[in-house]
Amino acid sequence: MKKIAVLGSTGSIGTQTLDVLSRRPEDYEVVGLAAGANIGLLLEQVQQFKPRWVSAGTAELAAQVRAEAPSDVRVVHGEKGLRQIAGESGANYVVCALVGSLGLTSTLAAIEAGADIGLANKETLVTAGHLVMSRAREKGVSILPVDSEHSAIFQCLNGEPAKAIKRLMLTASGGSFRDLGREQLKNVTVEDALKHPNWSMGAKVTIDSATMANKGLEVIEAHWLFDLPYDQIDVVLHPESIVHSMVEFVDTSVIAQLGNPDMRVPIQYALTYPERALSPASPLDLLKQGALHFRPMSFERYPCLRLAYESGRAGGTATTVFNAANEVAVARFLRGEISFLAIEETIERTLAKHVSLPSPSLEAILETDAWARREAEAVG
Repeated sequence: MKKIAVLGSTGSIGTQTLDVLSRRPEDYEVVGLAAGANIGLLLEQVQQFKPRWVSAGTAELAAQVRAEAPSDVRVVHGEKGLRQIAGESGANYVVCALVGSLGLTSTLAAIEAGADIGLANKETLVTAGHLVMSRAREKGVSILPVDSEHSAIFQCLNGEPAKAIKRLMLTASGGSFRDLGREQLKNVTVEDALKHPNWSMGAKVTIDSATMANKGLEVIEAHWLFDLPYDQIDVVLHPESIVHSMVEFVDTSVIAQLGNPDMRVPIQYALTYPERALSPASPLDLLKQGALHFRPMSFERYPCLRLAYESGRAGGTATTVFNAANEVAVARFLRGEISFLAIEETIERTLAKHVSLPSPSLEAILETDAWARREAEAVG
């Protein structure tokens, strides 16, 4: 039986992970849950899964949980609480479903404890991929991708030697504004941006999908997960989100992974790998689907993707700055402080002020992250 801790249990990926786990109680024991401010849902999860450890966002929220949770549950809070859930709860498998760079230190804590990682938090590898992957190798820990695109590539590469790979092709839906031109984006609203045509995701990821920053983060993550240079990682627009990604091999063969848009499929595969299990998702009917469409990606239309590639090729702390500036810019857009197009401007202006540090330590990464956030908040 796998002992599971879920970081970000009340978010979109976290709740879907628990849905998958609930269908196979004989195979999984939930030993730790970590959430932010959604205490009502967290307490429902505690009642259903009976974890030994629970973490809330703040001391005040933790006090609320402690007042209502069973007395034998250990309640912690904050970033330290996340690290405790990841590294001290007794989990041998940690699903990191946190949003943003918050997942870095807790993922490292899980690796130090020898737990395998189901990684849905792409910012962890974007911010410190060299540290995370090298430490995972040293500890003999598996990092299994939960993102639909990386899960697709992982499945397509199963059993294939690295020398056979010509390129990876990440597919992108294009997000909420995929049919709008640059001029039409000047006055779009937060409400418009949050209407993703295919996927049900949290607010931050949905906005990232509209700017294509999300796909940029995925490109950087793919670089670390699959140990390939950026010249071998492409992005194509695929509005239907049926082909989740593809791999082209040197013999011109292309292998793709297809399925209806349902995050429970890649979540479950990361949990059961190398086995496959019956899924709650609805099966794909290609005859009913009828047609699939693909279009080339445009850096002019999606500058955030260009900035991600540039940051990745620059290496070092450049990707840390890209991620931090994007997180701040998206938060400011969601608060109504800046326009949609100001997100990309904030990232570009913050990156322009940064001189990348090669092979940074964790301390340097955290310092750079804090600096980038201050700079991004100050962009007018």
